[in-house]
Amino acid sequence: MGAVLNLDKKDGVFTITINRPERRNALNEAVATGIMEALDQAEKDPTIRAVVLTGSGSKAFCAGGDLQPNAEGTPFAIEAHDPQHYVPKLFQKMEACRLPLIAKVNGHALAGGFGIVCGCDLVVARDDALIGVTEVKVGLFPMMILPFLLRVTPTRILMEMCLTGEPLTAGDAINHHLINYAVPADELDSKMDWLLKRITVNSPTGIRLGKQALAKIREMNFETALEYAPFMLANMARTKDAIEGFSAFSEKRRPEWTGR
Repeated sequence: MGAVLNLDKKDGVFTITINRPERRNALNEAVATGIMEALDQAEKDPTIRAVVLTGSGSKAFCAGGDLQPNAEGTPFAIEAHDPQHYVPKLFQKMEACRLPLIAKVNGHALAGGFGIVCGCDLVVARDDALIGVTEVKVGLFPMMILPFLLRVTPTRILMEMCLTGEPLTAGDAINHHLINYAVPADELDSKMDWLLKRITVNSPTGIRLGKQALAKIREMNFETALEYAPFMLANMARTKDAIEGFSAFSEKRRPEWTGR
């Protein structure tokens, strides 16, 4: 069996590709662990400005948990000696990632695969890709991915998806703000490149600290958030990137970011 992930680094973008096309890039423990390790690798590299998650082939981004009888590392069991399941660990790692995390949905993203999409910051998808939660069709409910689903999916749409198990096309999902862009398959790469260029020209320090603050503010009550935000803004204004940004604005030139 070959590597379950392919990793690539180019022009400040770290691309993680799930490489199980024969299983429709289904999620198992090896895939989850590999993604977590790859995210750590990306965050330690000062040249990386964004991370892209995608799947190999053209059929599936990720079809969710592996349902095959001979599946390795199935997500549908918990070991009594180690109840810390790898799917929540993966989502915690994605939530903590301070780099922009972008899903490139090259094919269907179902069940846990849709959970991974919801855990990303931005989503670019093929307009004919199916996205949704199909667990009810096999007697389950999308328990592990509900925290991310609740964050990005309107309540009525979420309930319809969960209760019917019927997916949406990415073209329809954009009307519910579940993704950012839905494009024809032959435009997926160019749209992704366009979005990445708009992100990677900006301050890496501003993005890292901003994502970190956003994750904390999301869990705070309103009054606590209002106390925390000015503190973070003042700290960010003292970074080398912010000082450079102010200077570049005054001098009407492009900033030269150091990531510090």
